[in-house]
Amino acid sequence: MNTKLLSLLLFIAIVASSCSHKVERVSPDETIDLSGRWNDADSKMVAEAMVDQILSGGWIDNFAKANDGAKPVVVVGLVSNKSHEHINSATFIKDVERSFINSGRVRLVQAADKREQLRSERAAQQEFASSATAKKWGKELGADFMLNGDINSIVDTYKKERVNFYQTNLELSDLETNEIVWIGDKKIKKYINK
Repeated sequence: MNTKLLSLLLFIAIVASSCSHKVERVSPDETIDLSGRWNDADSKMVAEAMVDQILSGGWIDNFAKANDGAKPVVVVGLVSNKSHEHINSATFIKDVERSFINSGRVRLVQAADKREQLRSERAAQQEFASSATAKKWGKELGADFMLNGDINSIVDTYKKERVNFYQTNLELSDLETNEIVWIGDKKIKKYINK
């Protein structure tokens, strides 16, 4: 066999074997923190803590007393990422929304981007669906409260050590009066020794 061809095949075999890696399935509930950055476990932990705080706040009972026992209607607005790293707040928001629905203590309506999709579908139904099944305009449920917030971070480094501090702040506002009826936060601190 040609020496150049043999060398090329050997080189390809070495490169191929060095690029191989092992993939292992793990439980989504298992906490794995590889880098010390914000991860799925942080998102879930913060969402659970924030929902526990918000659902135990007095605003729900105050609303029910003032509205013949009705459940408040909430829309989850923006949760801005003001941290030093890329954080997809959509997973965090979805965890919060799921917990709201599962609690049975509040009613939840879609946020602005999803409402537009629903309205587009409703408009299409007016033209293409039978009049008996087309959904009517003007029947949307208006929110009483909007939840907004942000995720912030502070990083402290020295030589091979690093501390990542995250603080998630949420506030709930009455949509009619702009009154802030609840404020909560959750902090996470991670020490990383490289």
